[in-house]
Amino acid sequence: MITIEDVSKIYGTMVAVDHVSMSLEPNSITVIVGTSGSGKSTLLRMINRLIPPTSGRILINGLDTASLPATELRRRIGYAIQGHGLFPHYTVADNIATVPNLLGWPKARIAGRVEELLTLFHLPPETFAHKYPHQLSGGQQQRVGVARALAAEPELLLMDEPFGALDPVIRAKAQDDLLDIQRRFGTSIVLVTHDMDEAFHLGHRIAVMKQGKLVDFGSPTTILTEPKDPFTSQLTGTLDRSLKLMSLKQLADFAVPGDTIGAETLPATLSLRDALAEFVWRGLKVASVVDSDGRQLGQITLDALLAQGRRP
Repeated sequence: MITIEDVSKIYGTMVAVDHVSMSLEPNSITVIVGTSGSGKSTLLRMINRLIPPTSGRILINGLDTASLPATELRRRIGYAIQGHGLFPHYTVADNIATVPNLLGWPKARIAGRVEELLTLFHLPPETFAHKYPHQLSGGQQQRVGVARALAAEPELLLMDEPFGALDPVIRAKAQDDLLDIQRRFGTSIVLVTHDMDEAFHLGHRIAVMKQGKLVDFGSPTTILTEPKDPFTSQLTGTLDRSLKLMSLKQLADFAVPGDTIGAETLPATLSLRDALAEFVWRGLKVASVVDSDGRQLGQITLDALLAQGRRP
């Protein structure tokens, strides 16, 4: 989907992004992490040319982004930022319709898309379509911001710290909403964050930036278990690596046949990390794993759970 070839950004004597190369897969979420000043937001903004690269090139579906007019490029790419950036004098519906209107969509198609997205983000159109941003909560504003970024059905969505200003409960819900959206539409997403838990929860691939350089790039499991740079280990932490590793796996993949008569049940969609917490809280040695319809898929034991937290 995206190929970044030897891209740098230099401001005077300061190197913000230093010869970064990587390929991002279609229909996936790539998360860029790093400390403040590592170049992650600059790299993101070079993808839609809000910041022009000093050198190197960026291709989307094989097309060099420098070959397109900037406005045309940006209308093909969704962009969501921390603080949502909604137009205060526009209604919710008008905010979401911004890019489709610029693209000249028919009014009926725009209205249908607005209704679809509001429903998808659990904002009933009859209640929210005609409200203004100041009438919404912070979490609702953020959802409208993401809906606006998705309105023109972009193949690519860029997100810069989109959930950073939200409280933990709303943030977790917003993250899960994003995962549902990505699965439904198959949108390719590039997201910048400094929160490693968010990166592991959302990312199919994680890119680690340090002082403008790309020092690590791989799946969450690889980043945890086979870090290529000591800085990666610092970011992921050393005390809770086992729990982070377990958070990437679901019970459904580890249930085995066994006698679970009288055993307490746990949902198959539960992560191994959350399952371990339930085992400790309830004092369990074994539990029955069930699907959303309550059908038994097998069992999981405490020893089997603990084994999945060990270093591969």
